[in-house]
Order: sequence, then structure tokens, then C-alpha cells
Amino acid sequence: MIKDKKVLFSGMQATGNLTLGNYLGALKNWVTLSDDYECFYSVVDMHSITIRQDPATLRKRARALLTLYIAAGLDPKKNCIYYQSHVSGHAELAWILDCFTYMGELNRMTQFKDKAAKHADNINAGLFTYPVLMAADILLYQADVVPVGIDQMQHLELTRNIAIRFNNLYGDVFTVPEAYIGKVGAKIMSLQDPSKKMSKSDENPNGSIYLMDDPDTIMRKCKRAVTDSEACVAYREEQPGLKNLIDIYCACLGKTPGEAVKEFEGKGYGELKMAVGEAVVSVLKPLQEEVARLEKDKAYIDSIIKENSEKAQYFANKTLRKVQRKVGFPDRIR
Repeated sequence: MIKDKKVLFSGMQATGNLTLGNYLGALKNWVTLSDDYECFYSVVDMHSITIRQDPATLRKRARALLTLYIAAGLDPKKNCIYYQSHVSGHAELAWILDCFTYMGELNRMTQFKDKAAKHADNINAGLFTYPVLMAADILLYQADVVPVGIDQMQHLELTRNIAIRFNNLYGDVFTVPEAYIGKVGAKIMSLQDPSKKMSKSDENPNGSIYLMDDPDTIMRKCKRAVTDSEACVAYREEQPGLKNLIDIYCACLGKTPGEAVKEFEGKGYGELKMAVGEAVVSVLKPLQEEVARLEKDKAYIDSIIKENSEKAQYFANKTLRKVQRKVGFPDRIR
């Protein structure tokens, strides 16, 4: 693939409801990357079925997530925004890469162990080979960079190992991806347990602010946020709940922690929580309004789904056909 710009790949699962942490930590930053990278942003619905899903709900959430990508500011003309399941190359390449991945490598994946423990009644082969499908997602588009959190670094290292192993056997086939090191998104923690990241799978709904939460719900969750008994607004590790609220406030309004601490000097936690809630509402209101507008324009979203799936399939096929020939599959008669 001749590339004018480096290629970036990322995606989110179509399960649960995206949180403020997903938005401030990842999605908001994706919008700034399209000027510098050729970006592929996938709704990774194939990954979602390693855990049993209600079919109608999964379809609804996949569409909602794709719509949210656009509402957040991702231009579907500049970025390829598509459903993973609409590009057959993901599954086809994953099978080939399965044959170049060692059992010992997959056995070492900590996320498999964590998910197997949570879903002991459904430890399926897809859950075990999930990292290989992730490798296929990335290598299919010859991605140069992949924005990943600490919890996904192990998967990216496996992707790099698979790519290098394949290249050593067959020549320069895959781009070996690097972790994207750029502006770090805000790390937003749970409002109820600030030792854990805010998560869309949190069993306590009060721990997460969801992107579609109404203003009253947002204000209520912020008021209930865990703080401490020190009654002193400061930004330090010893006050994790308070630090998290300040991080949210700063990420929403573009302020520094120092500015926030000075602003609330001599004020109580109640005033800070109110201000945090108002800041979150101010950020999410225009996003929610744009989602509502796009949801009414079914024809437009359908056209984006069709066009971007075709674009993704075109680039995927360029890699897939090369890989198929390298491993010895017969040429296709056209």
C-alpha cells in the first residue's frame, strides 16, 4: 500500500454504553488525529460475541456506537468508520494468523485469564484467540500506529511478534505497528471506586457517567462521588476521589489541576461536585444533541455504513490477497 500518511487503527466494542472516560480518554482525541494519519475506526462487533449477546441489542448498540463516532466529530469522509463484521477480511486473516501464533503466547494473555474468570460458564475458543483477531484488525490495514491503553499493550506486543514472524518467513508483508504515543487522554476513574478506571461494564451504575445520561442523572452521580474526610480541595495521590473529580473538571474545561485547586480554595467538596457536574453536562449536551439529530437521518447513516465498508474492504483485500498468495493459496480466477 502506497501511503501518503501513516495509517492508524483503533476501535471500540459494541457492548455496554460508552462512558465519559471513553470519551475524554480516547474518542475526543481520535478527532484530532485525522489530519496527521489515515485513520480506520472500527466498531469491533466481532470481538463482542466472545460473550453471549442479545442479537437485537448488539445490532442496536453497534449502530449507536457508529453514530456516536460521527457525532463526536469524526468526519466519515476523512476517516474510515465501519463495522468490523462487514469486512470479511478480518475473519479470513485471523484464521491465517492463528496458524502463525503459538499456544504458549495465547496462554500468557492476562486478559483471557481475567475474562475466563468472569465468564466461567462460557470459556470459548474465541475468547482464547481474541488477540489474534485483534492482530488481524491491525495488520489488515498495514497500521503504523495503534492507540492502546496499558491493558492492551500485551496484545499489541503479540501483534508485533506475529507480524515479524510472518515477515521473516515470507518477506516484507506486514507493517510492524507501534503504540501511538501522542497526547495522552484524561484517565478517568470510577466515581465510586477511584482505584479503578471508569468502565462501561461497571456493576455499580453510579460509578460511571454514560455519554447519554441526562443532566439530572449526571448531577446526581457527581454529588454521590466518593471523596474523603479531609475537607481540603487538593490534587494529590492521597486523595484519589478528589483527584479524579479535578481531572474530570479539567478535562472538560481545558484547565490545569493547579488552576482548579486555586479556583476552589477555601470551598467545600459540595461546591466542587456541583461544578464538576455542570462541566460534564456542558460537554455532553452538544454531543447528545448531535446524536439525536443523526439518529433521525437514517439514510445518511446508512450511506456512511455502505461507503465506509466498501472502502475498508478495498484496503483489507490489498493485504489479504498478498498474504493468501504468500502462504500458497491458489490464485482467484477473475
